[in-house]
Amino acid sequence: MRRFEKISFKQFKKDIGDNKELYESYELPKRKTKASACYDLCSLIEINLKAGESVIIPTGMKYFSPDDEMFMIVIRSSMGFKYNIRLVNQVGIIDSDYYNNESNEGHVLVKLQNHGTDDYQINIGDAVAQGAFVKFFTVDDEEEITGERKGGFGSTGKR
Repeated sequence: MRRFEKISFKQFKKDIGDNKELYESYELPKRKTKASACYDLCSLIEINLKAGESVIIPTGMKYFSPDDEMFMIVIRSSMGFKYNIRLVNQVGIIDSDYYNNESNEGHVLVKLQNHGTDDYQINIGDAVAQGAFVKFFTVDDEEEITGERKGGFGSTGKR
């Protein structure tokens, strides 16, 4: 079963601030049309993203999916084409075991960079990226993997 959930208010305070009204009012990702492949991810902060700068945008959400799926995040087409705004990592891949990790509960964050020449205003509630659930396959002769995620960003690449 796939689903989106809000992060806890404790995590919200840590990542965004002590704004109970915002916490209670923001919505989880939604598709805008019946044929949309992706869910819009919205900003929970307001910022004027200056040309050349980057910023981490909190979404306030985490997601749950089966182990053989990931959540893939890409920039909204209009932001890339019209304003030259990019995801810093170009494509975000979030594994199913990122959910409820001990570092940040699986809070999905989006890091944007303004490659344009003009400032770009982001308001609370603006859709800043889009994400889709994607099934993936593994090789048939793979050895059993017993490692488990212990943290958030980059935790599976630690040596």
